[in-house]
Amino acid sequence: MDNAYLKKIMCITNTYINLEFWPSYFKTTITVVIPKPNKDSYNLPKSFQPIVLLNTTGKLIEKVISNHLQFHITSNGFLDPNQLGSIRQCSTTDARLYLTHLIYAGWLKQYHISIIAFDIAQFFPSLNYTSLSTCFKKAGLNTNIRGFFDSYHSSHSTTYI
Repeated sequence: MDNAYLKKIMCITNTYINLEFWPSYFKTTITVVIPKPNKDSYNLPKSFQPIVLLNTTGKLIEKVISNHLQFHITSNGFLDPNQLGSIRQCSTTDARLYLTHLIYAGWLKQYHISIIAFDIAQFFPSLNYTSLSTCFKKAGLNTNIRGFFDSYHSSHSTTYI
């Protein structure tokens, strides 16, 4: 991606944040439901895979905003230092390597190691977005960003194909 294009995306991003506005055409998705291969029966919903198609420019702007938020939140110590998911330099691979290190270190000390793991993928769909503004305020983010996310999280729609 060339530098001039990136500057334009940054300008658009900053404008949306300053206006506290996320356009409706970025909130509209198209969901395509396709059958999973080799199923015995297609009478059950789990036999199908929904694919959500998003506006590419909107996804690029979201990525820019995500990177800025992550930098601000981590540099100000807002996240727990043990947070390993979805943070740059703290991927699930990094978590796995760290966990492996802890296990081997425990074995050297003759410890018996047990691990419990769980999937929190359903946490974010149930997130109370009205409290997100309060979290952003505690993180020291300005009112424009909080207003932007209020707009971002309202009035989404999808079309099924």
